[in-house]
Amino acid sequence: MQMDLDKISNLPGHIIDQILSNLSITEAVRTSVLSSKWRYKWATLPHLAFDNQCFPVSSQDHAILKNKLVNIVDHVLLLHNGPIYKFKLSHRDLLGITDIDRWILHLSRSPIKEFVLEIWKGQRYKMPSSLFSCHNLIHLELFNCLLKPPLTFKGFRSLKSLDLQHVTLAQDVFGSLISSCPLLERLTLMNFDGFTHLNIDAPNLQFFDIGGAFEDISFENTFCLTVISIGLYVNVGNEKRRAYANSSNLVNFFAHLPYIRRLEVQSYFLKYLAIGIVPRKLPTPCVHLNYLSIRINFNDVEEVIAALCLLRSSPNLQELEVLARPEEHATMATFTNCWEDNHCSLPFNQLRQVKIVGILGIKPELNFINFLLLASPVLETMSVKPASINGGWELLKELLRFRRASMQAEIIYLDP
Repeated sequence: MQMDLDKISNLPGHIIDQILSNLSITEAVRTSVLSSKWRYKWATLPHLAFDNQCFPVSSQDHAILKNKLVNIVDHVLLLHNGPIYKFKLSHRDLLGITDIDRWILHLSRSPIKEFVLEIWKGQRYKMPSSLFSCHNLIHLELFNCLLKPPLTFKGFRSLKSLDLQHVTLAQDVFGSLISSCPLLERLTLMNFDGFTHLNIDAPNLQFFDIGGAFEDISFENTFCLTVISIGLYVNVGNEKRRAYANSSNLVNFFAHLPYIRRLEVQSYFLKYLAIGIVPRKLPTPCVHLNYLSIRINFNDVEEVIAALCLLRSSPNLQELEVLARPEEHATMATFTNCWEDNHCSLPFNQLRQVKIVGILGIKPELNFINFLLLASPVLETMSVKPASINGGWELLKELLRFRRASMQAEIIYLDP
């Protein structure tokens, strides 16, 4: 047995580090019983994660589990020897604010590069000022937090990835936070409050994912941005539409996005883009855009016109996903076929894959499908998934009647 223990103990250092890195922190601590040489090897781990993997599912009281977590984190940080580069804390039970404050203060004295904090219960946790002194941060991920940096905060100068979900920030704090992270490459914003105007000034930003309730969004110095997913969770009121009647949200949105490759327009954001003057084509076409996903109300003429402008401005589109908003179909009073005669002047010479989801088989939707089939000479597949099974057979018969510009185009009907 001693020989076996010696074999384990005498493993190369990088092998031991690899073994420990694949264990949860509680399992890593337990390796101290293997031998005297292993007793404190876990204490040099540079990556620490305290989450549900630390505690198997049990019937223990929440207060007991909370105390266990607090004791484990305190124990690990107290005995840890060496730098901590990554720290993750995620737990579904209510944690004490003073405990988290103490841990973040401890981490601020290490060259921490990745910090993840997910607080699943309770009010927004106010981030202590000590976090904003972590100048080596490369990745920051916060859930259910309130951010109010001290006046001396000059930004995270090394930050490349920022993920904020269910967070509260003041309007000026958000703007200064983004602009003071010059190396930022990835930005995720979900379900935020405290600010409604989003001015994204990030010269190295490449990926942007946002979903929430906001009034305006603009980009500045974002010429590296190539992937955007954006969802506006509130409908755009008539007062907002009148206020922007003399401008063009569509033109302004794409003004600083010359290299965009993937775009997802979710929820009500197409309605936002339709506000103001919608040109036939954008002043500068989106020549790099090869994937587009849009959620659209086919009965809203303004949304259809905005979608047409976007399609006309995307000559190299290869994949298209269209998601209908069927809950609004019943509000239609009049119908205008905006797609008619556009297939001749708007060929999709690169479009190969089309996915259409949530349609009811009403006339505007069928006109759009007919338009795509006639305007796509290299189309390979078009999958159609209706909102309900009612009328599915009639819809399928209509689809099969349409002429196609592509001889190899296959229509795939998917059951809802």
